[in-house]
Amino acid sequence: MKAIKQALTEEQRQEVSRQLAVIKQGVAEMIPEDRLGELVETSIVEGRPLRIKLGMDPSAPDLHIGHAVVLRKLRQFQELGHEVQLIIGDFTGRIGDPSGKSETRKQLSEEAVAANAKTYQEQVFRILDPARTTVYYNSDWLNRLTFPETLRLAASVTVARMLERDDFAKRYASGLPIGIHEFFYPLMQGYDSVALKTDIELGGTDQTFNLLMGRTLQKEYGVSTQAAITMPLMEGLDGVHKMSKSLGNYIGIAEPPHEMYGKTMSMPDELMVKTFRLVTDLEAPELQALEDGLSSGAIHPRDAKMKLARTLVRQFHGESQAEEAERHFVAVFQQNAIPEEVEERELSLDVLEGGATMRLDRLLVHLGLQASNAEAKRSIVQGAVKLNEVKRTEPNEQVALRDGDLVQIGKRKFVRLVLRA
Repeated sequence: MKAIKQALTEEQRQEVSRQLAVIKQGVAEMIPEDRLGELVETSIVEGRPLRIKLGMDPSAPDLHIGHAVVLRKLRQFQELGHEVQLIIGDFTGRIGDPSGKSETRKQLSEEAVAANAKTYQEQVFRILDPARTTVYYNSDWLNRLTFPETLRLAASVTVARMLERDDFAKRYASGLPIGIHEFFYPLMQGYDSVALKTDIELGGTDQTFNLLMGRTLQKEYGVSTQAAITMPLMEGLDGVHKMSKSLGNYIGIAEPPHEMYGKTMSMPDELMVKTFRLVTDLEAPELQALEDGLSSGAIHPRDAKMKLARTLVRQFHGESQAEEAERHFVAVFQQNAIPEEVEERELSLDVLEGGATMRLDRLLVHLGLQASNAEAKRSIVQGAVKLNEVKRTEPNEQVALRDGDLVQIGKRKFVRLVLRA
């Protein structure tokens, strides 16, 4: 470390300080921080980009703005001249990350993992620079491990070390089952860093144990050790739980602009500043002015939230889509108007009952607006369903249908009925 510092010119020293200042923005923890400094200095002295790793298990088909927190930090590294190692965990994804789980996860099929992985690749480049990103599949090296090599990997860590993980410790203390294969998850994630000789690995704060396993295994295999950077987790739209597809409290980065805008407007006020800081591209002075304005009351929370919604849609869909999404929101939610353009959905006359009628809950399912009759019934009873702007609250009602009828669920879903023979 000292030798490197002595070799730095004043220009290089300033560049180290500049890069570290950018890297530290918004992070939760750097482990260890002095190792991160060493790596940045070495990179600048040697003129070699750092290898920055992110592993993503394709356990669900879409990415949300919680994922964007880490992806945006990766983009910052790219803008500093470094290279991203994006690992699609097609092998680890078959097990599923046990982090934060109180029970063994259901293992995904190879077909489901492959389909989700394809979607991930399409979506990550809404944020990352493809020219500075190399995509890997960890099955390329994990599939090739022989049984003796797997035993060596397992021998690198004790059961006691594994039980230091909070989720494993809680399950063990409660007498809940822990599969042996779950212990292999952090080992395999750590081995990814060995295989790719990673310099810095990123993840959420719930990934700390897994990231440190990479350092442990790199030492075991004689590879230069990485630094780990953890990023804060984003709470979901419920304001309580971590943003999650399974909990339905997410904003997907590939969602249609109107949906993205509308979901953002439903976000709790207390999450706005955090979302601005971690997910948007607003500069620090503007962010500070916004936070000060909210604190003093000079800026109304509704106006700040509209700015957040517009900013998110602009980042993921473009300026024109952001403007249109805002016009749509204002017209529908603030002026209670019907959107100028409403999606049409066809309904075959063959499924109608008693001529041109259908039970209301079945209509919603046939139009693809609800996943099941039970879900449709709940929406109807809760007063969320309108037919031609008239609220309907009886699920079993037989409604007469005509070509062009307007079906509405909640404040965001509008469909124009098209009857077909």
